[in-house]
Amino acid sequence: MGFMAGKRALIVGLASHRSIAWGIAQAFAREGAELAFTYQNDKLKPRVEKFAAELGSGITFPLDVGSDEEIDAVVESLGQQWDGLEILVHSVGFAPRDQLAGTYVESVTREGFQIAHDISSYSLAALAKAFLPMMENRNSAILTLTYLGAVRAVPNYNVMGLAKASLEANVRFLAADLGPRGIRVNAISAGAIKTLAAAGIAGFRKMLTHMKKVSPIRRNITPEDVGNAAAFLCSDLSACISTRKRNRSPGRAPAGGRSRLSRTGRANPATMNCWSGCRRQSVHHTSRISGCAVRKQRTHQRQPGRSRCQSHPS
Repeated sequence: MGFMAGKRALIVGLASHRSIAWGIAQAFAREGAELAFTYQNDKLKPRVEKFAAELGSGITFPLDVGSDEEIDAVVESLGQQWDGLEILVHSVGFAPRDQLAGTYVESVTREGFQIAHDISSYSLAALAKAFLPMMENRNSAILTLTYLGAVRAVPNYNVMGLAKASLEANVRFLAADLGPRGIRVNAISAGAIKTLAAAGIAGFRKMLTHMKKVSPIRRNITPEDVGNAAAFLCSDLSACISTRKRNRSPGRAPAGGRSRLSRTGRANPATMNCWSGCRRQSVHHTSRISGCAVRKQRTHQRQPGRSRCQSHPS
């Protein structure tokens, strides 16, 4: 029996075997969760129904997240199948193709900006609001997918970076609202993955090649890697984790730089790495966030080549 047995999950955004949502669905099914899926339009319906059948599910619904009426229809239809919902996966993001080429200032338009934020960010709040009656007080979890472009200016990612930044703020506010109601909200920031959505970003192949060369384990992350992380975050194994952005990537270059763990919300001394903001491999640095086990402003030592200070090397 898997560690997600007894959990019921709705996965929004499955489009192909190359989707991150497919890796998540596979991990959930492997760990014993019961699954339901949505598809965006009639063109995708037979494909998603086939994927669902592969994982032992016969529950699929049409859903355009840009339509409140369709969201309400899914809630009603799923309520006829299940008396509750423990997991909601939001694997949705979109911007018009012309918004993802060239520089940000040259490509951005009012319409493109609105579409990217509506589909990629507001849809999470809309789904959470609609499914709240089915999810509250059930030790439930909501999970979405973000990207490094939310906090850094990634070439050609353009308006999607702003939409992902909005999505991450969405996670924080939803987690604060829904936590007292028994619902955790988290995000996974996956590294560069070759998906259909990523294919629309100019220069993405070069990005994949670069990431593979500079990552410590010399490979790119896969949807299966993200799926395993998602299974953990949506299971009772992570019952005390909320408002977190978990980065899934094949490591970072060992020399210099900050920890990839998010500082979203309050830092957890038991899980956060120490970082000082200094980029030197120097002998002394000062902790500046509460995530370091050493008290603020206490000087401690880090040896050259080590990613953590000597005060808490484990």
